Amino acid sequence: MSTLKKITKWTLLTIVSLIIILVAFGFWFMSLIPSQSYRNELSSTTSQDLPYLTNNLPASRGKILAVVTSTELMGSSGKSTGYELTELSRAYYVFMANGFTVDVASPLGGNPPVIIDDDDMGAYDFAFLNDSIAQQKSKNTLAINEVNPDDYQAIYFVGGKGAMFDFPENTYIQSMVRDFYQSDRVIGAVCHGPAALVNVTLTNGRALLENKSVSSFTNNEELFLIPDAATIFPFLLEDKITESGASFKEGIMYMENVTQDGNLVTGQNPWSTWLVAETMIQQMGYTPKERVKTSEENSIQILISLEENGYASTKNQITQMAEKQIKMDHILLAMHSVVAGMQWKIGKSFQLLGLLAHAKATVE
Repeated sequence: MSTLKKITKWTLLTIVSLIIILVAFGFWFMSLIPSQSYRNELSSTTSQDLPYLTNNLPASRGKILAVVTSTELMGSSGKSTGYELTELSRAYYVFMANGFTVDVASPLGGNPPVIIDDDDMGAYDFAFLNDSIAQQKSKNTLAINEVNPDDYQAIYFVGGKGAMFDFPENTYIQSMVRDFYQSDRVIGAVCHGPAALVNVTLTNGRALLENKSVSSFTNNEELFLIPDAATIFPFLLEDKITESGASFKEGIMYMENVTQDGNLVTGQNPWSTWLVAETMIQQMGYTPKERVKTSEENSIQILISLEENGYASTKNQITQMAEKQIKMDHILLAMHSVVAGMQWKIGKSFQLLGLLAHAKATVE
């Protein structure tokens, strides 16, 4: 056999072997993720199925206004956008469970565009979709210019990339934020929601965000998902917040991070929504109602533990959680493994796969 034929033979064998390995890896990886039937079961969840929303509800404590974007497209890019369902639904139910009625407003009023990511949907999000009152409010939003701010104890700005286009320059939003801040009422915002704060000037002539500690969706998170974000959006939110005089508090990419500065509560990304809402309740002078953490939140704590405590300690933590029957979101762990791989953090990616496999093994 000639040298060329030998090289060709071994090249073909190598390619075939790699394909077999990749296919086997793909099957193994998919075996670590719950089947679609699990999602189908969740999709029928109603608010009545969730004890947090039905048991031991406090007496009425007033009203909170949630504000969502009316923007359907990201500038001239042609890419669709809207508000993030999970950032509304989870906060909505925290507020409700803690005794507050929630109204939903938007710059234009009416039925705003919404982004629903199937992989991020949990029980509370499906319950929101199956809640006739919540749907009536979210599909028939109040126009922000018709809202009386005196009716509300707090205001909460929902994220979604559309907020970058119609929150910053809206004079009604600016006036409302200024009013809430100067009357010492609580202002919350998550992910892209803090875009509502960047152009607010107080009556003393100073920028609201001057010398404030603030979190929002970061440049790293934005540019990882949309490399040309700087040309699509009017600005990068982290940059704009910093330019407004704030101290920007950046946490780990795509993990819970909430910053409180007095009556201003801001969260970095969708995974910060629960804590933003509960911190707002606490700032209003109430102890947040006890709530069983979601599987997503438990997985976020695993991810943070890996960053802070290392692999061995985190693996042990998963074992302890399994013994206590604390649930984890395997899809979220898998997604972060993929993200780490895309960032060429191969070691971290394989660590996450190891933790994912261990999490699956401990519950079987």
